[in-house]
Amino acid sequence: MEKRMRLQNNNEIALSYLNTKRRKRNYEKWVPYLFISPTVFLIIGFLFYPLANIFYYSVQHYDLTAPYYNGFIGFENFKKIFTEDPLFFSSLRITLKWVITQVGLQLIFGMILALLLNQNFKFRTFIRAAAFTPWAISGVLASVMWSLMYNEHIGVINDILMKLGIIDESRAWLADTNTVFGSVVIAELWRGIPFFAITLLAALQSIPEELYEAAKVDGAGRIKTFFYVILPQLKNTIVLTTMLRVIWEFNNVDLIFNLTGGGPAHYTTTLTMYIAKQAISGGNFGYGSALTVVSFVILAIFAVFYMKITRYEKGEET
Repeated sequence: MEKRMRLQNNNEIALSYLNTKRRKRNYEKWVPYLFISPTVFLIIGFLFYPLANIFYYSVQHYDLTAPYYNGFIGFENFKKIFTEDPLFFSSLRITLKWVITQVGLQLIFGMILALLLNQNFKFRTFIRAAAFTPWAISGVLASVMWSLMYNEHIGVINDILMKLGIIDESRAWLADTNTVFGSVVIAELWRGIPFFAITLLAALQSIPEELYEAAKVDGAGRIKTFFYVILPQLKNTIVLTTMLRVIWEFNNVDLIFNLTGGGPAHYTTTLTMYIAKQAISGGNFGYGSALTVVSFVILAIFAVFYMKITRYEKGEET
């Protein structure tokens, strides 16, 4: 009898131990989710909820100037975009021109700057800090600075060009349809080049010295070393940075808005500027939301297609 009671007590202890261990295992299983829950709620609150709102309003007539017509209209906003709105295609064309010009030039000049800053020379740390400064300046501050430089009456650009004899009289760079796009491109280039320079410089410093030495032993000059050693090592960095920069430049609004407001004659009205004018300035949130959905779809297709053709995820060479 005593033996049976001892065995029963042992079984109860073992069962209690197993239950405790099971509860501990379940607790440990849910602890990681508990820690990431604040981040999940923030993402839902600041990303998915606004995104869902945009999709909701895109099928609504929601115009502050005509509130009595507000209500569900289905796909009428999208129909209007593709069949009745000439400014949509004009702004999309200007956006593509803007993105290709900006990302292409920023990549080229950023690569040149990164290669130069990767060399050993005096005051390298100071020059690196000075070269990266434009990236740290806000878009609003940069646009104010460049608007003063482009000013027809007090701008330093007119003053320098006149002293060099390149122009005979002051020009309104941001009001002339022949110069406004190039002027805004230069201003954004100044701010965007350091991004590529920083990321490419970091990638350059991770390239093993053995590769340079092997290329030197094989008799490769600087050009061959660049194309056969440096570029393959920088491929993933270039793919990622160009994709990010395409998305950022596609959505760029602060510098263009402050410099030109989309003018003159819509010459700098990108798709994002057009959305801002429709939704924020015009109060037509329904139509602006539909334009935003179209913009989102364009960027999503680009991102998927770009990652596919560059094979970034697999890390393969194209």
